[in-house]
Amino acid sequence: MNRLWDEGLQNERTRLAWVRTTAVLAVTSLAGAGVALREGTPVLAIVPFVPAVFCAVLLLTHTGVRYRRTQEALHGDHPLDNRADALIVWIGTLAAVAGAVVFVLGRFGR
Repeated sequence: MNRLWDEGLQNERTRLAWVRTTAVLAVTSLAGAGVALREGTPVLAIVPFVPAVFCAVLLLTHTGVRYRRTQEALHGDHPLDNRADALIVWIGTLAAVAGAVVFVLGRFGR
């Protein structure tokens, strides 16, 4: 019997967690860029939000591949390497935070 595999829905829950993470990254980045534009922030202040949205789109399109690889790892009893996905999430998150900081500093500079 495979010691890593049981009949639970671990992979499905993991997939949903990645989709939630990606959706939050996309929505907050787009919302941040939208607020910055409506508030009259210079267009260059919106640039940090672009990589965040790109990372979110990349992660969302990669969801099916990640799900399949996780299934294979669980059934094949071998470890899964998600470091690339985690790195993309960190880059997107840092880009969104940088956009928020630029926006706030731009508001204080007025």
